[in-house]
Amino acid sequence: MPDSRSPQPINPSWERVQLARHPKRPHSLDYIQRLFTDFHELHGDRAFADDHAIVAGMAWFEGRPVMIIGQQKGRDTKQKVLRNWGMPRPEGYRKAMRLMELAAKFSRPIVTLLDTPGAYPGKDAEERGQAEAIAQNLREMSRIGVPIIVVVIGEGGSGGALALGVGNRILMLENAVYSVISPESCAAIIYRDSGKAAQAAAALKMTAPDLKELGLIDGIVPEPAPGAHSDPDQAAEALRVVLRQSLAELSVLSPQQLIDERYEKFRRMGSFFSEPAATQTRTGDAPK
Repeated sequence: MPDSRSPQPINPSWERVQLARHPKRPHSLDYIQRLFTDFHELHGDRAFADDHAIVAGMAWFEGRPVMIIGQQKGRDTKQKVLRNWGMPRPEGYRKAMRLMELAAKFSRPIVTLLDTPGAYPGKDAEERGQAEAIAQNLREMSRIGVPIIVVVIGEGGSGGALALGVGNRILMLENAVYSVISPESCAAIIYRDSGKAAQAAAALKMTAPDLKELGLIDGIVPEPAPGAHSDPDQAAEALRVVLRQSLAELSVLSPQQLIDERYEKFRRMGSFFSEPAATQTRTGDAPK
């Protein structure tokens, strides 16, 4: 009879979820400090308030002016409360959109750093139009005529991450995760048991290798073993190399080419049919 106390099989997906949530994992401000110079944070959505869950501003990357927009979780309890545990409210997304439009006005590339469990689900956020703010970001990011590079540095949770995730290049750190729902919430819905989060994590295909295989991201940034928290400087340098390459590739494209490339990228996502659709229709029928 098998020993019920025998170790459970290793679940690589769940291990990466734990690494993405590691309390010492580098956050947006850690990467901004290491990769960019002369960072000047900009505040407010010019409508309601300043959301501290999103840090954003102008900076320089290796002599090139850029706009940086990142989600910030916070370290200790005081910071987590200030940053709302990295869960932006509508004013955070509107601030981000305002600064993206500013970047487009001055032809500055945009770099977004995703690290959130999701958009804040509170009553006050819903009252101020959380869904509308996210939807507007998705629409407007799709037609901004400057390079947009998206990097998932930790948790990429649901629409809260996707609201800053429409880019020409979508990159993930090796141990980051990106999903429409958290493993715990998925397990509670599908299995009626949030304790099966590890099983849900594997089914969601939320890790960088899974998403690269599915064609949903463009590249994976390697991390030092056992993770970015062990050597933030090395993790930042690995990201520097990929950012440099991506900016060089995108800088030669015209605004319309950037928009067209971004559009085609997202149109290809979720297409699982290899055979072309039937071309013949009945008399009087019009293609839908």
